Amino acid sequence: MKLSNSLLAAVALLVCELTLSAKVQLPDIISDNMVLQRNAEVGLWGKAAPGRKITVTASWDCKKTVCKSGDDGLWSLKVQTPDAGGPYSICFDDDEKTVVDNVLIGEVWFCSGQSNMEMPMEGFNGQPVEHSADYILSAKKDRPIRMCNVKKTTSLEPLDNCNCDWSEHTPDGVRRTSATAYFFALRLQETLGVPVGIIHSSWGGTPIQAWMEKSLIESEFSGEFDLSPYQTGISNRMQNVPGTLYNAMIHPFEQYTVKGFIWYQGCSNKNNPEQYKRLQPAFVKMLRQKWGNDNRPFYFTQIAPYEYAADYKYQAGFMMWAQAQTLDLIPMSGMAATHDIGEMKTIHPKKKKEVGDRLAFLALSNNYGFNVIDAKAPIARSFRTEENKIIVTFDVGPKGLNPIGTRLESFEIAGEDMVFHPARAVVCKNRNEVEVSSSAVPAPKAVRYGMHNWSKASLFNTSGIPASPFRSDNWSE
Repeated sequence: MKLSNSLLAAVALLVCELTLSAKVQLPDIISDNMVLQRNAEVGLWGKAAPGRKITVTASWDCKKTVCKSGDDGLWSLKVQTPDAGGPYSICFDDDEKTVVDNVLIGEVWFCSGQSNMEMPMEGFNGQPVEHSADYILSAKKDRPIRMCNVKKTTSLEPLDNCNCDWSEHTPDGVRRTSATAYFFALRLQETLGVPVGIIHSSWGGTPIQAWMEKSLIESEFSGEFDLSPYQTGISNRMQNVPGTLYNAMIHPFEQYTVKGFIWYQGCSNKNNPEQYKRLQPAFVKMLRQKWGNDNRPFYFTQIAPYEYAADYKYQAGFMMWAQAQTLDLIPMSGMAATHDIGEMKTIHPKKKKEVGDRLAFLALSNNYGFNVIDAKAPIARSFRTEENKIIVTFDVGPKGLNPIGTRLESFEIAGEDMVFHPARAVVCKNRNEVEVSSSAVPAPKAVRYGMHNWSKASLFNTSGIPASPFRSDNWSE
């Protein structure tokens, strides 16, 4: 029987469609140049024709791992990775092979936040990253650092995929990635001597609640945030709507195995520091549940001093102290203090290497066995009054506190009138306490350090990490 041209065309189209549907579809994160977490069962997933057998073979051991796609075509499995090394390839076969090449095995970290995490190595317009040209131009492909940059997008529903790409360690790849995340990765790679991968998913000017699951906001923060865009689909700044960045820029990566998280955010929540003390622990708990490990480390960056254009002069200080207080509420966490690297006239400090290094020091000390430095910021723990002085006791390493300069600055003290006066502060002989006093306050009731939007750091530990700003009172401004 002779088939008509139209029927032949229809058959050809059907064959073409069946062939296309047989080919495994992978999310963007699973692609050439990626880094997989070493010595772990890592997640791999994708989509195929419904009911299709998927065979995954990794070149590091040539073992075959098999699963079957569901009625919706989705499939997922786990493979065991070896110790650090590569490059390797992974073959995904459902009768048609898809190969991912140039895969490294090492340490993988998820990096997120707002503009100070987003700020690329090449800087923002008129806002540079210090010494970035040296690092960009000297970037060599043979250094095993890989960077995955996630494209900004929002969604009112959880997405399975997000537009992103892995870059090798080239000048073009380095210039486009987060400066904070890059310096973090560089310090890890130089110290550990293994490949490091960073997944960078951030958006400037966004509040923490946008990165949190909508159901979490509804259950634990009911009535505190506007969720009406979920009914109307309308918002002038959809990226600030609770849950929209979680849906689009976190949820797609939850099957991708990571060592831990680094986070640089807070400026957009500075007007409500007490609320933030509840939000950040809830956010971290959510991340750990989604990735299936309650002990996955979380290291965050304290916002830096900045002369905010507002009548409320304590926004930065109160927020910095609120962030420091979340350390007691989040197990396996750490804070990179930035009191010494802020800039009065720009909210994006150029000293991003210090931030990345301090985050890396925490990870190296807590997770990789390099507990040879005091990586933690000194934190005020208790306050006691002795005659006309207040003694502040710090949680600090065994070598104690280290004052910088001839006198400690940014300390204030107040009596019952709640009026703060500049104070004299001296590190005590035991080196974990500071004695604060002022002739203007004979009967002190409260002490503060670094509470103004713009203040100068003068107290450090012996590893050069600045003490966190603090206050002993709970008075409103």
